Amino acid sequence: MFTSDLSAVFGPEGLLARQVPGYRFRQQQLEMAQAVARAIDDRTLLLAEAGTGTGKTFAYLVPALLSGGRVVLSTGTKTLQDQLFERDLPLVREVLGVPVTVALLKGRANYVCPHHLERAASEGRFSSRQEVRWLHQIQSFARGSSTGDKAQLTEVPETAAVWSAVTSTRESCLGSDCPNHGECFVLRARREALAADLVVVNHHLFFADLMLRDEGVAELLPHCNTVVFDEAHQLPETATLFFGEHLSAGQVAELARDTEAAARARALDAGDLVAAAEALALEGKRFRLALGSGGGRWARAAVDALPAVPDALRELEESLGDLRTELEVHGERSEDLENCLLRCTDFAARLARWRDPQALEWVRWLEAGTHGWALQAAPLSVAEIFRSQIAGSGRAWIFTSATLAVNGDFAHYQAQLGLEQANTVCWDSPFDFGRQALLCVPRGLPAPSDPGHTAAVVETALPVLRASGGRAFLLFTTLRALDRARSLIADGFAREGLDFPLLVQGDSSRTELLERFRELGNAVLLGSQSFWEGVDVRGDALSLVVIDKLPFAPPDDPVLAARLAAIERSGGNGFMSFQVPAAAISLKQGAGRLIRSETDRGVLLICDPRLADKPYGKRLWRSLPAMRRSRELSDAVAFFADYQNFHQGLSSPLADAAAAVT
Repeated sequence: MFTSDLSAVFGPEGLLARQVPGYRFRQQQLEMAQAVARAIDDRTLLLAEAGTGTGKTFAYLVPALLSGGRVVLSTGTKTLQDQLFERDLPLVREVLGVPVTVALLKGRANYVCPHHLERAASEGRFSSRQEVRWLHQIQSFARGSSTGDKAQLTEVPETAAVWSAVTSTRESCLGSDCPNHGECFVLRARREALAADLVVVNHHLFFADLMLRDEGVAELLPHCNTVVFDEAHQLPETATLFFGEHLSAGQVAELARDTEAAARARALDAGDLVAAAEALALEGKRFRLALGSGGGRWARAAVDALPAVPDALRELEESLGDLRTELEVHGERSEDLENCLLRCTDFAARLARWRDPQALEWVRWLEAGTHGWALQAAPLSVAEIFRSQIAGSGRAWIFTSATLAVNGDFAHYQAQLGLEQANTVCWDSPFDFGRQALLCVPRGLPAPSDPGHTAAVVETALPVLRASGGRAFLLFTTLRALDRARSLIADGFAREGLDFPLLVQGDSSRTELLERFRELGNAVLLGSQSFWEGVDVRGDALSLVVIDKLPFAPPDDPVLAARLAAIERSGGNGFMSFQVPAAAISLKQGAGRLIRSETDRGVLLICDPRLADKPYGKRLWRSLPAMRRSRELSDAVAFFADYQNFHQGLSSPLADAAAAVT
């Protein structure tokens, strides 16, 4: 592929300009496309950071489609996966006029499983009439669908409990022993992926495929010439989870449920087997109760000191052993029971490894949520493992995101994934951030550790919210701060006579909240991690982003603590070499919600004095887009009064002041 040919696609008079309404030539986009094309031609590694508005999707799709080789495109979320497959890919393919076949492949839990659907319908064990109605809708959908992709059945909520009964997991799939093997939607999707020139997956499925190949199982993904990772900043965390192992409350409950269902279907005389399954389900719940009412994360070394937890773990292990004993007796009576035996044996081994103080030299920890729990184990670093996966593959590997580097430096990201030999390049956003946005770090706020910090954040935000007319995201680094802010801001609205709709993460799905936010036009949305990235609200509906604290990971996080300790042992500075760059990348993600188009404008209000007062603060704000900067809250209020001058391009006191963070 000749990179010069790409000017005919991306240039001011090129194919995209002639055929895509609203297309604008961006030099950064053309340069990125040329860099991607070179990496594909040379089969090399490329790390490409492209600021918001660069048009990175087209910049990698065009050379990928023109390459003539097989391509795997991996995205960060299923939402982006669907967007690429249903909107971007068809558009670019039509513009280029290339006969490239494409396929969409998701994890098996996204497809209706005919065997589990049939079993769920025959059992009829649902907790509500609504679940039964949803089951009937799924049955009708499965009969007429060519894909079985549950995303296409929008009438049944994605969070509905019935989905877990009618889909399979890696553990619960019967494979070639399944009586419904010929009707399997997963196998159909895999066959299409294997035959396609370009297949769209997500990061979780990509790493699941790596794990299966390591175990000698047939590949899910086709042999390919090029792999493109979009939203590549998510890869280190995803890789850490997939190269480790875990045992969760959901897995235990599902094993107990499946065993009981299989026993009632094929082993009605096996009363002891049913009793053992019921006992396992009960022990899984008792273990959660032993952890107390709150959630948390505990390092393996700290778990033994938790009251009642060691005994509950031992009883859970004994319950798995009892169930395995019964399944060894009855496992041959059906494919489902044999599958349950394999899962039970695997889970017991995972639990034993997790409990063994002499087990693998991995980081091990216990997580507890509102209702569930998970025993986690992961390698301290995935760099060597990931490096071995790509070394000698003969493929081009493209990693792209708006947030891979810290002020142009990729060292942190490269070290996490073992990509020290990759070519790296950054392109700034084509947006005029100096004119479109203001970064304000108000004076006088308490330290983030101060008990009154969240209240101070809300009080600081209220006058700016009045000036902006709502139209704001308030992003919090913890759910505790989010919950506290909810009542504080409601009280503040009532006191100040502000009548802005208040939307809060958790009240409904993220998709529903975003739809309402866009429709209302003056809403204030309170969110945590779910809204820091992957959210695109263009136009006046979002003109203010408030961030309560710098997004440092909790210092007592077991994985972080182990990594920092390893850095310190080697003579490094864990805070400066790991925590600060990680926080910079996360801060860029949160800040990136504000300006999404050439006409957007708004204020980024960061309520953490460390950004201005601490020596490392300069490193953090310098990694953000080049907005005007101020320490005065009055400048943030004045920004919105300056609306008319902004659009007319006139001089204004705010623009002329060019206040700077000191």
